[in-house]
Amino acid sequence: MKLVRFLMKLNNETVTIELKNGATVHGTVTGVDVQMNTHLKTVKLTTRNRDPQTLDSISLRGNNIRYWVLPDSLPLDTLLVDDAPKPKGKRKEGDRGRGGARGARGDRGRGGRGRGGPRGGRGRGF
Repeated sequence: MKLVRFLMKLNNETVTIELKNGATVHGTVTGVDVQMNTHLKTVKLTTRNRDPQTLDSISLRGNNIRYWVLPDSLPLDTLLVDDAPKPKGKRKEGDRGRGGARGARGDRGRGGRGRGGPRGGRGRGF
């Protein structure tokens, strides 16, 4: 399972996120998208060498996140179950889509060149 798919399941969980600039953000997850952009509500933002700030909501860009601190009560075994659809099996060799393999003679019928007629070979009788 991809990490971001796991994080997308953490709605309404209270987490702490440390950012690459050293700031920490503590709040309740309202959403995570596929780029790991994270939206939180009831947030306490602590930047380095400053007093904590309380915010109603915040959006964090995914590439600025260093790591997440998850609550101990989180049921990881149930959240980590991969519920993505399974990829379909390989096709048989005979099945082909557009431009697939054409067999030994290229499906040219009785040995002709295919589309466009003969090329080169014997002269044209000039």
